Amino acid sequence: ESMFQSRPIMEAIWYTVLCAVIATIVSTIVGTITAIGLSKSRKVVRELVNQVNNLPMLNPEIVTAIGLMLFFTSLRIQTGFMTMLLAHIAFCIPYVILSVLPRLRRLDPNIAEAALDLGCTPWQAMWKVIIPQIKEGIVAGALVAFSMSFDDFVISMFTTGPGVTNISIYVYGSVKRVNP
Repeated sequence: ESMFQSRPIMEAIWYTVLCAVIATIVSTIVGTITAIGLSKSRKVVRELVNQVNNLPMLNPEIVTAIGLMLFFTSLRIQTGFMTMLLAHIAFCIPYVILSVLPRLRRLDPNIAEAALDLGCTPWQAMWKVIIPQIKEGIVAGALVAFSMSFDDFVISMFTTGPGVTNISIYVYGSVKRVNP
């Protein structure tokens, strides 16, 4: 009861949920479109993008956090909710791509061509043929993106500014002051 009456805790929960939801939506859209584009691209481009895509997962999170912090400060961008959100989107996209790509590999390429032959526009073929067949990968990628964003501490700590605290930063700052 006292937790729900605490304004700082409720603000931290609000920022956490808002950031996770927006980061999930944006990273799912961008990651899905990227995965579809990769599935149609040449092997050299696909391998290059896959290598770059794997970097955030291979790097320790602290390296990514410091790199993003230095990027924002070098551009003289005021840190706050927007920088934390952009950082969350940036590190969630690779997880979405990795969830969608296996579904695309199992997809029969002739089905999309058949839809085009039967009168669908490319957009209709994507929305009515491709997306329904890969929706499990999209949902899995969205769930991973949401949980990664909701749970993140290190990147949030380095990319947020004064006045913006998500729940993990709040707990870290309160660990010695508050009864668990």
